[in-house]
Amino acid sequence: MVLSKFSLFVCIRLYNLQFNMCSFWKFCWQLSGKSSSLHGNAIVSNNVCMTLTPKNQGIQAVLSSNSGTDVSTVTKRGGLRGKLNKVVLAYSGGLDTSVIVPWLRENYGCEVVCFTADVGQGIKELDGLEAKAKASGACQLVVKDLKEEFVKDYIFPCLRAGAIYERKYLLGTSMARPVIAKAMVDVAREVGADAVSHGCTGKGNDQVRFELTFFALNPELNVVAPWREWDITGREDAIEYAKKHNVPVPVTKKSIYSRDRNLWHLSHEGDILEDPANEPKEDMYMMSVDPKDAPDKPQYVKIGIESGIPVSLDGKTYSPAELLATLNEIGGKHGIGRIDMVENRLVGMKSRGVYETPGGTILFNAVRELESLTLDRETIQVKDSLALKYAELVYAGRWFDPLRESMDAFMEKITETTTGSVTLKLYKGSVSVTGRTSAYSLYREDISSFESGDIYNQADAAGFIRLYGLPMRVRAMLNKGI
Repeated sequence: MVLSKFSLFVCIRLYNLQFNMCSFWKFCWQLSGKSSSLHGNAIVSNNVCMTLTPKNQGIQAVLSSNSGTDVSTVTKRGGLRGKLNKVVLAYSGGLDTSVIVPWLRENYGCEVVCFTADVGQGIKELDGLEAKAKASGACQLVVKDLKEEFVKDYIFPCLRAGAIYERKYLLGTSMARPVIAKAMVDVAREVGADAVSHGCTGKGNDQVRFELTFFALNPELNVVAPWREWDITGREDAIEYAKKHNVPVPVTKKSIYSRDRNLWHLSHEGDILEDPANEPKEDMYMMSVDPKDAPDKPQYVKIGIESGIPVSLDGKTYSPAELLATLNEIGGKHGIGRIDMVENRLVGMKSRGVYETPGGTILFNAVRELESLTLDRETIQVKDSLALKYAELVYAGRWFDPLRESMDAFMEKITETTTGSVTLKLYKGSVSVTGRTSAYSLYREDISSFESGDIYNQADAAGFIRLYGLPMRVRAMLNKGI
């Protein structure tokens, strides 16, 4: 059927649709066919029947009677798909991120720039990474050494604040995510990318940590989270997808531990650890020896601290990353820093994890013990209460939140006099303090001594006790009718 110019005009006015030239002629051709059972004019494309409804009633998609095509075939064309030019992907070279590269290209039609941050995960994890990324379909791999920045600007502020999540967790992964995400934002600007992507699952904390950093540093960047979009439901599916797309992956279908390593710690999750009743297997540990196999002779280390920040070991000054790396070796040799805990994830569920933090455990003990000399009681109590909130903010990915930054300013100010040295004894998994010194020490031997002195008159204690205990005395008198 041949349509007149007037008919074409009527078609356009009636449906008020914007088509490209190809779709437009296809539309007009279909008008000569049969009307659909939905009382509209039908377009059949890729076995999906789309019914055009009058203006302002939208477009509906239904399955044609002879097709098994899912509705998602249509809906997946929406959103950002087809609109992104270049994506920066947080890339480790593991199974998940290796699969994400071809998935992004296939579903978003964009270039993929892989980004790897060296935060001390070990040189072996960086070997052959560029070849692997390009074999997966990436156009480029960018690697940045962030170790010094990680320790100086993220780990040490948390250490100074005394931030520990739920009484045990020293925030190893929590501190690493914002420094990686910040670098991704920088790389996106450098390569002209309009989006960033990560391989975090929809059940974990890391998705929040990455994306809150993206929001804080560049709210114009688009974020693609494949685990919240794709049909891959687990490791088996990911391996099959990788084989289909000829992507080299370093794992088999056998269940293994999920690990995250950086200069601060090594975490272990999954496998038998998913049952909190199971004891971890000894061969799981990688940074520390079994305490019973540690040396029979203790080792003493002296940590130098300036304004709440560690700066030296046994009198030798190190850079932040060098100091931590050295203490990891020493602490690991003595079985220091193993933690087994069930924690409350930000997304609401509980999870069980085992952490190795040898150097960090030594440093936390050192800083805390020096504060016992340099901070008064009220200051320590306020600092400890704020440290809980500080840890929660870091765990929740709110590193660049003004509240954490303000609390950090308080921590920096309050620890100005936390300068001195602490001697620690390392022995078969334990860390004990044997000595503390500081030029700003509030400890006075002439006051604390059992001997009488001019500053503290023991006779004054009687009046203090009567006044301090007055509320308790009054209550007792009331109860006895006195």
